[in-house]
Amino acid sequence: MIKKTGSAKWSGGLKDGKGYVSTQSGALSDQPYGFNTRFEDGKGTNPEELIGAAHAGCFSMALSNILGDKDLVAEDIATTATVMMEQQDGGFAITKIHLDLTAKIPGATEEVFQEVAKTAKENCPVSKLLTGAEITLTAKLA
Repeated sequence: MIKKTGSAKWSGGLKDGKGYVSTQSGALSDQPYGFNTRFEDGKGTNPEELIGAAHAGCFSMALSNILGDKDLVAEDIATTATVMMEQQDGGFAITKIHLDLTAKIPGATEEVFQEVAKTAKENCPVSKLLTGAEITLTAKLA
């Protein structure tokens, strides 16, 4: 079993408080987050963009793996995950995530590309985790 950790520290109330997030690897170390970074345009990070980065990274790696099974190697995979949060039932919920993929894959046909992109979307570990959200995909072969 592989184990990775992320951590958060928080102090204060929801709107006036502040927090910091870190990752085991040190890629993030005490990065600020708060109400202003989550619901406004404050400087720092927020859970939704971190989920988006994790999903885009996981999907891209899964796509690369599936391409390898078809003897294809991507020259470039660029994925953006847009995480949408909406107010529901007196609270908030992440309801949708849209993956926007552009890839350059020598030798790939459009049909094979769309097939492997769909398979990666459905089977990357982060997609499997986020089953409560609708996950959509736009895939462009460059």
